[in-house]
Amino acid sequence: MGAEMQTPDAPHIPVLLRPLLQAVAPVLGTWLDGTFGAGGYSKGLLAAGAARVIGIDRDPLAFEMAAPWRGDYGDRLVLVENTFSNLDAVAEDIAPEGLDGVVLDLGVSSMQLDQAERGFSFLRDGPLDMRMSQSGPSAADLVNEADEGTLADILYHYGEERASRRIARAIVEARKTAPYESTKQLVATVERCLPRPKPGQSHPATRSFQALRIAVNDEFGQLIEGLEAAERALKPGGKLAVVTFHSLEDRVVKRFFQARSGRAPGGSRYAPETAAEAAAFDLVTRKGVGPDEIELAENPRARSAILRIGARTESPAGRADRHSLGLPAPLFETDRSRGRPR
Repeated sequence: MGAEMQTPDAPHIPVLLRPLLQAVAPVLGTWLDGTFGAGGYSKGLLAAGAARVIGIDRDPLAFEMAAPWRGDYGDRLVLVENTFSNLDAVAEDIAPEGLDGVVLDLGVSSMQLDQAERGFSFLRDGPLDMRMSQSGPSAADLVNEADEGTLADILYHYGEERASRRIARAIVEARKTAPYESTKQLVATVERCLPRPKPGQSHPATRSFQALRIAVNDEFGQLIEGLEAAERALKPGGKLAVVTFHSLEDRVVKRFFQARSGRAPGGSRYAPETAAEAAAFDLVTRKGVGPDEIELAENPRARSAILRIGARTESPAGRADRHSLGLPAPLFETDRSRGRPR
């Protein structure tokens, strides 16, 4: 649902929409926008010729913000509060004939970044929250209750933060004095652990905030389940378009399309041979598509975005091997009875 680059008051511009629409043209039938957000992709698909778009978002704020304009599209736009990992169940209920396309725009949206009270942005002081669904354990719960090793693993595996152990140690030491409640507190801790950035470098807290947000919202679990749900819901010829904003996400999406199109790298010559599974996708984009100079000038948020698209074949839907996708292990679990980190 948006970019990793955080800039104050960034406009809500759908990233890579033009190349996406060009690659999947003609846009016909029923499409599902699994990360509705501010509605940019849904509007673009409807304008390009989609007969109907199903918009899914787990953030209830998205539908509140859409209230002034959603009626302009009548029954061509159907909005459902849910996670995109359940998109096949949503589609079965609304479009049992199957979907002609699915769009997923991963990450956090600018509308969430712009609201300090959501706690996503290290540029704005607010409660340390980061919950996209506005329910369940928050980033403050994680930071205050997870042990030092778990925190270090989250920062390293989800944020690729090389100073993860140093930051985790500092967090645990600081919370002995007072619990973390605000983004400002966490930013101050991270800044003390890292050197001042040089001109052009990202903010020191960028990787830590990314890692915590991914953990709080189970973004990698949602991602692979969403990709498999799309495979089940798409009719033959239907398109799956995914926009990512950092290398970890893109690696998973790239390997998913490779594996499900029969293009995964060969296994070990010492391993027993297994029968090749029929390809569930044909690759529409052989390589990831990034923004052109025009889009970068219009929307700096797009600088790290990568678009990948596959077309569904007639082969039965399957299940991707988690290990081969390079999917980070789940590092943040909750005790469901209490809804707290453990």
